[in-house]
Amino acid sequence: METENLSYSHHPPYKVGVPPKQKLWKEFSTTLKETFFSDDPLRTFKDQSGSRKFILGVQAVFPILEWGRSYNLAKFKGDLIAGLTIASLCIPQDIGYAKLANLAPQYGLYSSFVPPLVYAFMGSSRDIAIGPVAVVSLLLGTLLQNEIDPVKNPFEYRRLAFTATFFAGITQATLGILRLGFLIDFLSHAAIVGFMAGAAITIALQQLKGFLGIKKFTKNTDIISVMQSVFGSAHHGWNVPTILIGATFLVFLLLAKYIGKKKKKLFWIAAIAPLISVILSTFFVYITHADKKGVQIVKHIEKGINRPSVDEIYFTGDYLLKGVKIGIVAGMVALTEAVAIGRTFAAMKDYQIDGNKEMIALGAMNIAGSMTSCYVATGSFSRSAVNFMAGCQTAVSNIVMSIVILLTLLFITPLFEYTPNAILSSIIISAVLGLIDYEAAILIWKIDKFDFIACMGAFFGVVFISVEMGLLIAVSISFAKLLLQVTRPRTALLGKIPGSNVYRNIQQYPEATKVPGVLIIRVDSAIYFSNSNYIRERLLRWLTDEDEQLKADGLPQIQFLIVEMSPVTDIDTSGIHALEELEKGLQKRSVQLVLANPGPVVMDKLHASKLTNVIGEDKIFLTVADAVQTFSPKFAEEV
Repeated sequence: METENLSYSHHPPYKVGVPPKQKLWKEFSTTLKETFFSDDPLRTFKDQSGSRKFILGVQAVFPILEWGRSYNLAKFKGDLIAGLTIASLCIPQDIGYAKLANLAPQYGLYSSFVPPLVYAFMGSSRDIAIGPVAVVSLLLGTLLQNEIDPVKNPFEYRRLAFTATFFAGITQATLGILRLGFLIDFLSHAAIVGFMAGAAITIALQQLKGFLGIKKFTKNTDIISVMQSVFGSAHHGWNVPTILIGATFLVFLLLAKYIGKKKKKLFWIAAIAPLISVILSTFFVYITHADKKGVQIVKHIEKGINRPSVDEIYFTGDYLLKGVKIGIVAGMVALTEAVAIGRTFAAMKDYQIDGNKEMIALGAMNIAGSMTSCYVATGSFSRSAVNFMAGCQTAVSNIVMSIVILLTLLFITPLFEYTPNAILSSIIISAVLGLIDYEAAILIWKIDKFDFIACMGAFFGVVFISVEMGLLIAVSISFAKLLLQVTRPRTALLGKIPGSNVYRNIQQYPEATKVPGVLIIRVDSAIYFSNSNYIRERLLRWLTDEDEQLKADGLPQIQFLIVEMSPVTDIDTSGIHALEELEKGLQKRSVQLVLANPGPVVMDKLHASKLTNVIGEDKIFLTVADAVQTFSPKFAEEV
């Protein structure tokens, strides 16, 4: 915006400066560096010896080698407690989330063993807890079962899951290496809020199968199909003991979560409640033989650590392209969630995370995971919150959690044989309810109605159609909003604040007065091919409307159109052409075009295009006040 003094003084108008012309390569390299290397990662390597550069390079890839030098026993105590706490939470969640992805329970545990270890060495966040998450598990399961039936062809289904995980990792790592992380920002916050809430409801509805003990259940995820399946089996498909188990422990889990939320020091109650629920319900089913009364149980969980799965990934054949497509979608959603979580907790602890390093770390862990029988893992908000509140100091908490999962896979998995599916459903329902952020939705409604449409579009798309369609709607509405803002930028009619030489939007400041014979319009956007014609037409429409109003009031017509250009950060050839056409149109109306406060980039291009000669050097001013003082001296003296 223009920077004018509140006290008005008569002085000759300052001449607008023209920046020195840069060499083509210098200008191109500066633009490229600012776009892709705004954090200037290479400055660390300046003036360093060859061996030092090597060490810094290795530390850049493996941050643990940098912060690990100052690691001590006090930090380990915090990480040990946090790691044990999140392990107690993730074990029952992993088993349940694997079912969401239509995979055997052990694959959920596998995905909390290898990926967190890789991330601990390569990630830059101290607080994020890695593993399978509900939204990605559901998305992956939905997309995969559209291609292969997990019941009829479990081996091919598992192979496609590993293939999708591999290409999810490739997608994430590529975005980080090419420094294209800004692409994930195209999915707006509002769209994410709606998508997450819709996914939470969809996931909760899917759990009614295990919660009610229904054997035949729809494969569709939309609310209509699910409710038809639920009520269609009400007379013969529901199992009363299963419902009692599920309802009892769901109440217990929600109560534990409520206590942990109300009293921060008791967060551990909510963290260990899922594991306690699993232990108690498993013991109850075992001693009462409830499995013989229709209570569905987990049954066999394969014992032992992750098996190599490189040979199971599709690198050729018909399923390769399908794996790539599913992997890109799942990878982008997982990346968005992880980066958002990492930034949130980094801000709370006042430290910085490197977004591109995060993407490389997440990509590397999923690539490694795909080769060791894991499916897509990412940052979990519930686990990260518990990790944070448990006092984690570094990513070592992920290593502790991985070790606990390792021990579980080696020794404890047979104990989960009698775990009822209902308890897993209850754990997932209680976990995903936290994804419904109604307060954020209300705030979005208050701030931006178009954002609210994006939020609701994503929400209803997920709930009433499918997860992938909801995601598509979210992305489409986000892009539509972006295109609308680019192609239809705002313009504002400016007036003079009484007793000053400041000109501001008369809608925001009703006391601001118009200058007789002068129309002052501010353009609040860069002028590109996408909006240049609109801006030209909008300025002429402002002029026409104002002239008609003045004519009706019997006042003098507009003689000068001052375009305030301080928000115009750039202009292209189409924008230059639009200004030329505007100048010609104004000449026919006997109105003079005046420009105020063009920036250096704009001024450079105005000179390069010779447009300054067309408009006139004497009609380009540093401020609106200078332009008004020149072309309306009588008014300036009066005020």
